[in-house]
Amino acid sequence: MHAPSDLTADPTLIALYKDLHQHPELGFQEHRTAGIVAERLTASGFEVTTGVGETGVVGILTNGSGPTALLRADMDALPIREDTGLDYASTATATDGNGATVPVAHACGHDLHTTCLLGAAKVLADNRSSWTGTAMLVFQPAEELGAGAQAMVDDNLFDRFPKPDIVLGQHVSPLPAGRVAGHPGPSYAASDSLRVRLVGRGAHGSMPEASVDPIVMAAGTILRLQTVISREIPSTATAVLTVGSIHSGDAANVIPGVAEIQLNIRSYDTGVRRRILDAVERIVRGEAETAGAPEDPTITKIERFPVVINDPEALSKSLDAMTTWLGPDSILDPGAGAGSEDVGILATSSGAPLSYWLLGGADPSLFTTGDMTDPALLKVPSNHSPRYAPVIEPTLPIGVAALATAARTWLPPAR
Repeated sequence: MHAPSDLTADPTLIALYKDLHQHPELGFQEHRTAGIVAERLTASGFEVTTGVGETGVVGILTNGSGPTALLRADMDALPIREDTGLDYASTATATDGNGATVPVAHACGHDLHTTCLLGAAKVLADNRSSWTGTAMLVFQPAEELGAGAQAMVDDNLFDRFPKPDIVLGQHVSPLPAGRVAGHPGPSYAASDSLRVRLVGRGAHGSMPEASVDPIVMAAGTILRLQTVISREIPSTATAVLTVGSIHSGDAANVIPGVAEIQLNIRSYDTGVRRRILDAVERIVRGEAETAGAPEDPTITKIERFPVVINDPEALSKSLDAMTTWLGPDSILDPGAGAGSEDVGILATSSGAPLSYWLLGGADPSLFTTGDMTDPALLKVPSNHSPRYAPVIEPTLPIGVAALATAARTWLPPAR
């Protein structure tokens, strides 16, 4: 459960990571981060293009003839108030897409992803005798919105730059630091986020008979939605439905006119996905009709992530290379997870295989076995938690080495 003893973090990378952590930016607002990325890549000798897909950055380093390896990191943060207690914790705020002022934090580890890829860029630039071909580094905006990868593709990413022979990437996770995990085939779920607006009729709290209460309508909807997975989806299917937001009213003695809920669906099978979406619409409209709502409810799509599919041979090739220095006990198969990512769009749009793995980032001392059955996995703060923050050592040096190792596995040495 321990990382190789010769892996230590570069102090300049630690400083960079802390700086990025303290200055998070929301999706398509990553101007400061993109500027730092461009400056670092230029210093390492990469040909740099900024503003790809609004705020994305692409760095190209050609080192003779050979294949092209695309290495991807995401840069955006979340509208979450950090509660880690770290001396480099974020206190930043920003204006979100709805015009609201929100706290911002790197509660998903994208600051670590960016730092690791910049570290790997320097390793590749400083060791050109160990590989040939083209290293194509993609620093992507707006992963949390499910829009950044597609925005870069729509900005002619694969017409303006080389089409890759492999897409490589990693995501920090609450696994113990020192472990790397990857699953072949469908690995991360499709995700659909929806906003439901239920229209009632407001009234004084003392006169409920004059109202059509949207809060009661929302409550009934939420309870009924909980039966979709348990009663309408086969037990052998992997699917999740979560209501993550509900808002209605501002006073205790006023029945409001509108309630809004937001929900998220995770699925792997297109038929299961369609069945869940149809059930959501049926339940929402049924509850509104039962309540006598004066207007039909509206269901708006917020974001969409496709299923991420790891090419089995490509993933095996990358993980086999990491096994040689991490050891076989440090490489795990986490199974298919319900988390979602848009990295797969870069692979499907370019026609290249995907090799994408999880990087352990939690304090190893908290774990007993360190495998996927370890009870600590249910207790340590996970991604999107206000208390989530990877341990810097050994997560950062392993993340740098993992990317550099994978890249050099696909970019052959000079003959």
